[in-house]
Amino acid sequence: MGGREVEALRGVDLTIERPGFFAVMGQSGSGKTTLLHLLAALDRPDAGEIHIAGRAIHALTEAEATGFRRRDIGIVFQQFNLIPTLSARENVELPGMLAGEDQAHLAERSGMLLDRLGLKGRDHHRPDALSGGEQQRVAIARALLFSPPVIFADEPTGSLDSGTSERLWSLLKEVAGECGTLVLMVTHEPAAAVHCERIFVLRDGRMTAIIETEGLDAAGVAARYQHCTRAT
Repeated sequence: MGGREVEALRGVDLTIERPGFFAVMGQSGSGKTTLLHLLAALDRPDAGEIHIAGRAIHALTEAEATGFRRRDIGIVFQQFNLIPTLSARENVELPGMLAGEDQAHLAERSGMLLDRLGLKGRDHHRPDALSGGEQQRVAIARALLFSPPVIFADEPTGSLDSGTSERLWSLLKEVAGECGTLVLMVTHEPAAAVHCERIFVLRDGRMTAIIETEGLDAAGVAARYQHCTRAT
């Protein structure tokens, strides 16, 4: 950048060995988005290794990375990333359509997911006819289409009001518990991170602390986080 080398991440070492709801927490510029892009095979690391569900992500070809993103992980973005001309059901089924999956199976699977996420009767609505919370639930259903072992969530409630956000955080926690999925959420909000069982603190491109949330409320998480950032 202007002749100056910028290290977005600096030797991050992160290991999660079981399903559950986890968070990476850090301020803007800490490297959260870069880390998520690397884990989701949207970018390639300059050095080091990334292993997810038994696969060496850092070594994938572009074609392999596309298949990995489509089937082996789910990604939930802050801005939903729904196709405006498609219905809720079609948005959920889209990754399967691109993969050439059987349409009858996709229809059954998408219908089940939308019903489970509280969107029964909304499956034929386009995104502009859905609330922000409903759109994000469609995005979560899409992420679950292939029952991936890992879901990444990038500030998933950044565009939602506080009440809707609380319901979405609880929903992600339920997904992790009921589906045996590892959900890793990137956030800067203590109110979001408190729903996770463990918080990995990222600061200036380095993983500097781990916060166990048992017994903490949002204020407690905020206080612990501030202590971790001051201590480092």
